[in-house]
Amino acid sequence: MIYAIPFPPLSPDLFSIEIGGINLALRWYALAYIAGLLIGWRIAVSLVKRAYLWLDDTPPMTPAQVEALLTWVILGVIIGGRLGFVAFYQPDYYMRNPTEILMVWQGGMSFHGGLLGVIVAGILYCLSTRSPILRVADMMAAATPIGLMLGRLANFVNAELWGRPSTVSWAVIFPGPAAEECPIDWVGACSRHPSQLYQAGLEGLLLAIIVLWLAYRTNTLKFPGALTGVFLMGYGLARAIVEMYRQPDAQFVTELNPVGYVWQLGEWGLTMGQILSMPMIAIGFGLVFGSLARRP
Repeated sequence: MIYAIPFPPLSPDLFSIEIGGINLALRWYALAYIAGLLIGWRIAVSLVKRAYLWLDDTPPMTPAQVEALLTWVILGVIIGGRLGFVAFYQPDYYMRNPTEILMVWQGGMSFHGGLLGVIVAGILYCLSTRSPILRVADMMAAATPIGLMLGRLANFVNAELWGRPSTVSWAVIFPGPAAEECPIDWVGACSRHPSQLYQAGLEGLLLAIIVLWLAYRTNTLKFPGALTGVFLMGYGLARAIVEMYRQPDAQFVTELNPVGYVWQLGEWGLTMGQILSMPMIAIGFGLVFGSLARRP
């Protein structure tokens, strides 16, 4: 007998009201974005107010500049996340339907694309204000994991981005026809890894504990680029691990490739999430090594 956990009665909407025939709703996913950005902003402000944490006791920017940077970050997340999803996951579809690229309310955001968007936005802001890029990046690295955790929890509430079929005792029976598609020889209800919770725990909570401890309790911020490197390595490793339990995107799954590998050699292969995480790990290692080498 297979034991599994039925998906709890959760609604994607925190609340919804109808005004003049128009249904207005606040979704948990939107709330997660808002809360993550606000918490990240407060962490960043807290760090720049503690001058002793930084190299030469000089924070990279003022609290007012952090607030201005938040606007740039929001634009980077939305634009980069959407374009990343279009380019990395469904380029053929959106080449045929370019008008749907702007329809972000239909879903489809990429973390790696959002990260690239934030990097571009952060660099442009630093150049316009003559702020030190690496130190600003360290501040943003400390502020990011909490938002990642909230976003993955919202994915679970939305019953999306679930894991591969599994018979572990904590597997969850997610609703919807797509989540019910299990191998032909599967017996009973299709139960899956709650990979959203794995990601919330690894790339969210655990990574937050590590980077915040390094930022507040050690002299890591005195080595520009080191904390950014730790964040990139931590996220890349966490994502690569969880990809082994996460259901790949449907466009990568075929009868000959049920595991959803984008690159495959024999029985081994890499998913799109793992491929996109590999440069993060390499760049993160380079930043940590380089920052330590620059300081005596």
